[in-house]
Amino acid sequence: MPRFVVEADGGSRGNPGPAGYGAVVLDPATGETLAERAEYIGVATNNVAEYKGLIAGLAAARELASDAQVLVRMDSKLVVEQMSGRWKIKHPDMKPLAAEAARILPRAQVTYEWIPREQNKHADRLANEAMDAGKRGKQWEPSASTAALDHGAARALATPPAPVGPPGDAAKGAAAVRAALVTASASAATATAAQELADTLFADAEALTEAIEPCLDAEAPAVAGSHGWGPDMGAPATFVLLRHGETALTPQKRFSGSGGSDPELSPAGLRQAAAVAEALAARGTIQTIISSPLRRCRETAQAVADRLGLTVTVEEGLREVDFGAWEGLTFAEVQQRFPDDLQAWLDSSKAAPTGGGESFLSATRRISATRDRLLSAYAGRTVLLVTHVTPVKILVRLALGAPPEALFRMELSAASLSAVAYYADGNASVRLLNDTSHLR
Repeated sequence: MPRFVVEADGGSRGNPGPAGYGAVVLDPATGETLAERAEYIGVATNNVAEYKGLIAGLAAARELASDAQVLVRMDSKLVVEQMSGRWKIKHPDMKPLAAEAARILPRAQVTYEWIPREQNKHADRLANEAMDAGKRGKQWEPSASTAALDHGAARALATPPAPVGPPGDAAKGAAAVRAALVTASASAATATAAQELADTLFADAEALTEAIEPCLDAEAPAVAGSHGWGPDMGAPATFVLLRHGETALTPQKRFSGSGGSDPELSPAGLRQAAAVAEALAARGTIQTIISSPLRRCRETAQAVADRLGLTVTVEEGLREVDFGAWEGLTFAEVQQRFPDDLQAWLDSSKAAPTGGGESFLSATRRISATRDRLLSAYAGRTVLLVTHVTPVKILVRLALGAPPEALFRMELSAASLSAVAYYADGNASVRLLNDTSHLR
């Protein structure tokens, strides 16, 4: 997976006054400049220009690779804290800009880091070049830019922090984050820290209010809330993820995707569908049922719909991946017949199964687009998605911000329930994984 560093800045000569932004995309390993963006935006505030710079930098990173992991580094504490979900966004001019920035790349692919102004000179110089061009009645031209950055410094500054604990150690990572947030909140509450923020980060009263208020406002939590990190964004859209019941292929652990025989539920699978229907009826929270087009999912979904008195909507984007020539085979059989292809598939999300199957990378793009479309249509509602192993694992992986190899580290039983809550600021919280208590 590609990794980029985006450094962005914006400025206003008058605040509000003639304003411009600058953004640069860097290779974190070499410090090489991969893309530069700058623009004169007319009369605006510092904060608007900073957000415009962020948007331009993220868009440039997406143009280079839409699946990239991006570390955003800015000297605007306001933008970094708001986009990280730790500070509220109250100013009406900031809300649409923050929402636009959040839509450019999936939230799990972007992290934010504050840096001192002296470490953001490349983006700052681009912003000033843009304002200078605007003063002359022109727009910034890349060919005229002299905003070069020392590559050695870029390498040192662009290296993301090492993860806490071994890969996948979520408990240690969460504990470290909680401790850091508590420490940051305590220090920010002091008058000295507030004054430093006022002196070094903001030039107008509105920005100062935005900076200090989270330190004093009891509604801005310093530690994890019930839905994960960040401020309360209202009722989330909750996707309850139901893997279909067993087919004849399930106990034999055979590859069964969207390119195979489309098997029906077995007698055991029908019993599992009835059991999960009773469990969901007892919970009483499902408002909508959406199913993969494959038969085993439609049958499972219909059993639930009949019990809840709802209808089933079929969504093509929830189908299982196509396993190509591996359809109907066991893992051992694929290993024997297509050893090189299987190893490539295990090593890279870009590799597809033999014979024109669908790679995990392609499936992730499809499922992400389906997720976003459904979130837009069912904001604030609880929706049952009846689907398959791969779509459920991808949705959970994306919600956790876990790497692609995490797909091979989750157990997902037939007729199991998982759940993810999605909030308006782009954050997600995994509520449940592989619950099979209703089958006991």
